[in-house]
Amino acid sequence: MTRSNAEPVGDGLVLVDKPAEWTSHDVVARMRRLAGTRKIGHAGTLDPMATGLLVLGVNRATRLLTYLVGADKEYTATVRLGQDTVTDDAEGEITRSPGAAHPGELTTRLPAAVLGLTGTIDQVPSAVSAIKVNGQRSYARVRAGQEVALTARQITVHTFEVTGSRPAVADDGTAVLDLDVRVECSSGTYVRALARDLGAELGTGGHLTALRRHRVGPFDLQGAHTLTELAERVDLLSVTDALRARFPARELTAAEARAVRYGQKLDATGSSGVIAAFDPDGHGIALLTDNDAGNLARPVLVLDPA
Repeated sequence: MTRSNAEPVGDGLVLVDKPAEWTSHDVVARMRRLAGTRKIGHAGTLDPMATGLLVLGVNRATRLLTYLVGADKEYTATVRLGQDTVTDDAEGEITRSPGAAHPGELTTRLPAAVLGLTGTIDQVPSAVSAIKVNGQRSYARVRAGQEVALTARQITVHTFEVTGSRPAVADDGTAVLDLDVRVECSSGTYVRALARDLGAELGTGGHLTALRRHRVGPFDLQGAHTLTELAERVDLLSVTDALRARFPARELTAAEARAVRYGQKLDATGSSGVIAAFDPDGHGIALLTDNDAGNLARPVLVLDPA
C-alpha cells in the first residue's frame, strides 16, 4: 500500500534495499512521495542493474551525505569471464566474445589474477559512467559514438574473494565461466571495472552479470527496508544515531554545545579527521575538524543551530 498523502517525516537517514531495474533517482523520487518532503538525497548511486543498500538523507540529514559518500563499501557480485561489454556489465551490448572454453586453466590462474587486483591499485573507471569529461558525462559521450579514454584513479580493494565458480553458456552460445565474488573497497571503486580487468588479466573478456551492495561504511542491509515496507512506514535512522555509527564522538559541555550551535570554535579535538559533537543530553549537533594549526576545532556542519 502506497501512502499518497504522506505526513512529513523528520530528519534522518533511510536505508533502502534497492530493487533491480530501478535507478537511484527513481528511488529518491519514490521516497519523496512516501516521506512527504522534497529534501531527500543519496550518498552514492547504484546502477539500475544493481540491488542492495542505498543510503538516503531526509530533510536536514541531507547535509550529512557529503561526509558519507567517501565511506568504504562491500558488495557481492557475479563476474562472467569470456565476454566484454560496452558498459562492463550485462546492461551493455557485447563487444567481444573470446570465450572461456578451458575453465580449469582459468581457475588455476585465477588466484594470481585476483591478487593483482587487490590492495591499492590504479583503476580506469568504466567508460559508461557519470564521470565528467570536459563538462559532459562520460556515458553521454559514449552513447554519442565518441571514443572516451578516462584517466586511471587510485583506489583500494581491501578484499577480492572468489566464493564460487561454474561453467556456463551465454545466450549467443559462447562458453563462459561465471564467478561469484565478494568485494570490500574504497569509495570510487567500479566493481564492473574489476570484472573487466580480471578478464583482461586472464587473457579473455570480463563483465558483471549481478551486483548487490551490502554495506556503506557502518550501515548495512540488516537495517535496510524495501520500498514496499517503506510505503507502510518510513523508518528513519536519527541524525544522532547516524553520527554515533559513522564518526568518533566528542561529548560537549553545555557551554561548548552553546558555542558550537553559534558556529564558534572550541579547543582542538586532537584528531586529523571529522569528529561528531554531542550535547550533554547526547544529542548530535555538529561535525568538527581541527584547523591547520591544530590548536582549534571548528564546526564544518552544524545540524542543530541556535
